[in-house]
Amino acid sequence: MSNRLKYEDSPYLQQHKDNPVHWYPWGDEAFAKAKDENKAIFISIGYSSCHWCHVMEETVFENKECADILNEQFVCIKVDREERPDIDKHYQEVHYLLNNRAGGWPTSVFCTPQNKPFFAGTYIPPESRAGSIEGMGFIELTKLIGSKVSSNDEQILKNADEIDGFLNNYKHPTQATVLKEDFTKNFMLQAKNNYQPRYGGFSVAPKFPQVNTLSTLLTIDRLYGDKSARAMVIDTLDSMKKGGMYDVIDGGFCRYSVDENYLVPHFEKMLYDNALLCELYTQSYLTYKDEKHLKIAKEIADFWYNFMSEDNLFYSASDADSEGEEGTYFVYSYDEVKKALIDANYEDIASMLEEMSVTKNGNFEGKNIIRFDGEVPAYFEKVKILLQNLRKTREYPFCNKKVQTSWSAMMIKSLFILGSIDAKYKKRAVDSLEMLLKTMHIDNNLYHTTLIHKKPKVKAFLEDYAFLASALLEGYKYTQNEIYLINAQRYANKALEDFYKSGKWLFSHGEFETVAEITDNTYTSSVAVMVNVLLSLSILLDDDKYSHFAYKTLEYNSYELGRKPIYSPYMLKQVLRYLKEDKVIKSKLQNLEINSLKLASLNYPFIQLKASEDNGFMICGKNSCFAQYDAVDDIDI
Repeated sequence: MSNRLKYEDSPYLQQHKDNPVHWYPWGDEAFAKAKDENKAIFISIGYSSCHWCHVMEETVFENKECADILNEQFVCIKVDREERPDIDKHYQEVHYLLNNRAGGWPTSVFCTPQNKPFFAGTYIPPESRAGSIEGMGFIELTKLIGSKVSSNDEQILKNADEIDGFLNNYKHPTQATVLKEDFTKNFMLQAKNNYQPRYGGFSVAPKFPQVNTLSTLLTIDRLYGDKSARAMVIDTLDSMKKGGMYDVIDGGFCRYSVDENYLVPHFEKMLYDNALLCELYTQSYLTYKDEKHLKIAKEIADFWYNFMSEDNLFYSASDADSEGEEGTYFVYSYDEVKKALIDANYEDIASMLEEMSVTKNGNFEGKNIIRFDGEVPAYFEKVKILLQNLRKTREYPFCNKKVQTSWSAMMIKSLFILGSIDAKYKKRAVDSLEMLLKTMHIDNNLYHTTLIHKKPKVKAFLEDYAFLASALLEGYKYTQNEIYLINAQRYANKALEDFYKSGKWLFSHGEFETVAEITDNTYTSSVAVMVNVLLSLSILLDDDKYSHFAYKTLEYNSYELGRKPIYSPYMLKQVLRYLKEDKVIKSKLQNLEINSLKLASLNYPFIQLKASEDNGFMICGKNSCFAQYDAVDDIDI
């Protein structure tokens, strides 16, 4: 048997099952073969909607010369980073250690027969490029590595041993500092230094949404009335929704923009981005009452429900490519848009095309991405249907029907918050949470991922416990279903038992014991989410042990938080929450339900809700209740 990926459930591994490369999935069989035959190991890590992963498959893994070298001199292992984030995290650390810069996907790692890494890169084209070993093409590089490993080259083995030693020598923070609100001053300074006033956002290009930076700025504005924080949030959210990175036709955000003004995206759509942005636009509406932001939040939720879900379970991603090219599904020719408008009997077509940024030359490789640099005109609701109908004639990008506990929980949490405004989203959240638990919690074990309608195999990581507990607590807030609170406590307890070590949190344990980071990278830090969960449990259950663990985590990371809060905005928000403390609003269940929008719109950012026998609204802190109001409109916190 040559390629063993055909037996795997992962959609990404299935994409590679017909490669001429003799791929193995991650497992003992591959490593035993490498040792027995003294062959170097090549590990390739990617995911199904990754454009450059597809490029490397086409140029390298489908290339007979490349495949022949790999099959003769290497044992080749293919890993889905979404299925095994622990493996991916480990080798991203390897890449950083070897190259002194962050990696990315595809990740290409070469190891000794004992699986000790000595070289790591990302996309490597088949032919040589100018420069040193990093500039070698895949053919030249694999020939060189294969030869050196088979001859037991002493330098490669020595380098691999040194790298292995570094990886196993995790350094604890050397000092702590007092937690204080002044951390926000440094954060604001760093945010302002990074901010791009012309188009919003915090980088030139490529531009990622940086949701947690914006979310923390929103919190700072709510706490302190900071006009500059408010301007950065509103201007960036307005800029991102114009069209391009945001799909104004179907809804939903693409992964990132390759330019500075959010026009040309990398067209893949990820569940975690859309879940976090749905929450952010909802919170922005609740704070600033901009109906346009609420519309975006609803369109995100509706897109994922209509295009990317099945049986109340959420798919993880859709691809950037269709019909063999990136963006084909999403863009339009000038002539087809013009004809659609003529056929629909519109009159002022020239100005409509101009408003939608549609030109003969196009704004993306001769085609057009629909975009509005001004206000979206009223006619677009009907025109959107015409443009959707044009898309229906095209091949839809590949959808990764993998269900992930952590990412699904992010969307469920967002739906609960959106449900405070429109009850239909709360219903979706309840249904999705029920199905997620039914699918991913089996025989008292929580699992990380599975292909839809398949039995899960990969057990949960810290992020799954954290985001699921967070979603359950949000569900409790807006439904007062005690089972949600009980389950949130159960998952938090299990996370403390399995992943917590004296202030430090592990992301995974077992085969790969990796340390969880406090930085918000691709999405929110699972450590910061756990602190959020623990603070909620502490106030809701009146149990100081949870706030103790939260404090120890914050203290453990306080030095870096004080110096570089811009890298850990969600953790900074938890520092502020710990210092300012939660307020619990108690009232009869009916009062909480009827006034859900007004309660969600209260300016103080750290509020819990709890059903009681109070006819009015009792406001409580950690140790006592201190105010009572007859009407929700009177509440002043």
